[in-house]
Amino acid sequence: MDRENRESMEEIHLRILRVTEDLRVIQRELNCAAMQAPTDPELMEALADPPEMEAIQVLKSALDQMRHFLWFYMQVVTSDSEMGEKFRQTLRQDARVRAPEMEQQFQSATDAIMLRYLADSKFRKPN
Repeated sequence: MDRENRESMEEIHLRILRVTEDLRVIQRELNCAAMQAPTDPELMEALADPPEMEAIQVLKSALDQMRHFLWFYMQVVTSDSEMGEKFRQTLRQDARVRAPEMEQQFQSATDAIMLRYLADSKFRKPN
């Protein structure tokens, strides 16, 4: 992996840590609000306000999609499947040595899988 890719992965790792911590804070704050709401009618009304519920629904949808994507990503990166093995081989190869046609084949397969995933997720009910 070249220097640029390593730096990019380090940036992604840091973003994952920040987002994870942000999600934990959001969860704690929503939990506190949910625990206080039954005894505070004004808070209950504010929490049930349509803009608040819409924001929660958008967050829930994004988290559901991310959960599905992370499952897919983990399958590709860690499984013994042919695609997982090809992906790992591609990562191991030096960027200067990679054959352009191999990259194109891998990109086409990845694009097709992602498009199918996105198309399927529009019609799938969240768990």
